[in-house]
Amino acid sequence: MTISVGDKIPNATVMMATEEGPNQVQTSDVFGAGKVALFSLPGAFTPTCSAKHLPGFVTKADEFKAKGVDKIVCMSVNDAFVMNAWAKDQSAGG
Repeated sequence: MTISVGDKIPNATVMMATEEGPNQVQTSDVFGAGKVALFSLPGAFTPTCSAKHLPGFVTKADEFKAKGVDKIVCMSVNDAFVMNAWAKDQSAGG
């Protein structure tokens, strides 16, 4: 499934990594308001994702915000516990 600028994400219940741990959320709550930059990657803690994929979004977060992006969301096949640990390891929380 290809997602294009302006497309709506179908509503579903997903697990999201938060500072408090995994949290069940509706995609409409995550993507329903504001501008969201969504990217996905094969897996947390993999060498390429840790060294190349995620760091660019972390270091350029302020540039995204300056262009009107309200949230940067990373999707992966990992569970929310692993994603939460990886976000902390990569200083990507928030």
